[in-house]
Amino acid sequence: MVRSSTAAFSTKSSQHYMDLDNHHVCHNYTALPVVLERGEGIFVWDVEGRRYYDFLAGYSSTNQGHCHPKIVKALVDQAHKLDLDFQAFHNTQMGAFSKYITELLGFDKFLPSSSGVEACESAIKVARRWGYVSKGVEQDKASVILPNGCFWGRSITASGACDDPARYTNFGPFTPGFHLVDYNNLEQVEAVMKKDPNLVAMMLEPIQGEAGVVIPDEGYLRGIRQLCNKYNVLLICDEVQTGLGRTGKLMGYQWELDENNQPDIVTLGKAISGGVTPVSGIVANDNIMSTIKPGDHGSTYGGNPLGMAVAQAAVECLVEEKMPENALKMGGILTDRFKAIKSPMINDVRSIGLFAAIEIHADLNVSGAEFGKILMNNGLLTKATHENAMRFAPALTITEEQIHAGADIVETSLKDLEALHNSRK
Repeated sequence: MVRSSTAAFSTKSSQHYMDLDNHHVCHNYTALPVVLERGEGIFVWDVEGRRYYDFLAGYSSTNQGHCHPKIVKALVDQAHKLDLDFQAFHNTQMGAFSKYITELLGFDKFLPSSSGVEACESAIKVARRWGYVSKGVEQDKASVILPNGCFWGRSITASGACDDPARYTNFGPFTPGFHLVDYNNLEQVEAVMKKDPNLVAMMLEPIQGEAGVVIPDEGYLRGIRQLCNKYNVLLICDEVQTGLGRTGKLMGYQWELDENNQPDIVTLGKAISGGVTPVSGIVANDNIMSTIKPGDHGSTYGGNPLGMAVAQAAVECLVEEKMPENALKMGGILTDRFKAIKSPMINDVRSIGLFAAIEIHADLNVSGAEFGKILMNNGLLTKATHENAMRFAPALTITEEQIHAGADIVETSLKDLEALHNSRK
């Protein structure tokens, strides 16, 4: 059963707030029927005071746990000083955080923005500029490779540059200049690189999150790096979801690439601010960033002092509290627990660090959405992706006791799912 809290909560019911959403908010998401009011660490509480294990963590935005005191303090302290100044002026926080994040990751420059898709759009825009200025590709012909299964947002460009009908149907026309290839297929990548002299970049997630925690074969990312070197193409690693500790390394690409074989551009978002305020950006070296001149690119909220102060505290938390190391250790325990579950519902278990998915069989009489509701009723929150893959990505501060408690709920919920499946035969 879902646990309760004795803290004071809203006098309004969950249904009251869900009715408000249904009547006044665009229905662009299918939310679980739960209304959250408070969060702390690995837990969240609904308006009736019921406590849940949060195993979604804002799609890896709250890697540091909900309302981490250091991040909240940074927000409050800076909010009392200066909120937004735009980049028409300098502020005390943007340069300081840019220095910190670039030195931490081993790059020269940081380009700040607000959302994950904005960071990815910036990466592609900068790569195109590099292609024209440095590589000398034909004007207005610059192209980029993306793998099938990719997810980097829902802008017009991102919606068109993917293989997901839910994102591109009835939203065209789209931005040209993208090649789609199968993920985890080096041969297809090289075939495009051989054929297209105007290719400027390949952008990919080291582990595909929205596709269902899809982990490529060992050597895939190294192979992409080698092909990019061979054909003078930039490698963009989209680390909006996999970065900042989620996979058990500080960055997902670090499982295969070292400091001598870095990506050329890395996108950052989500956990860069610990879920407290929208912050994102890209890092790259001067040979790429120097192609952007004043007036070529901008972002109203990018680099604002409030966001930068929060980002500094959020990333410092990850490093100082060794959250990637904890993700690796706790992720190993979670993986062992999931793989030990004997359930006819399970088709596959995939995991790396605290980034895991249980894929149920596609031909069952139940859906991933129903699995999510069962988990919720048993006290754990997460969401299905691609119909039948359930993603599990708790805060990186999770303890071994909490891992086992969460795994117990998952095991119980799979039994409930099996009973529901059997009742429909």
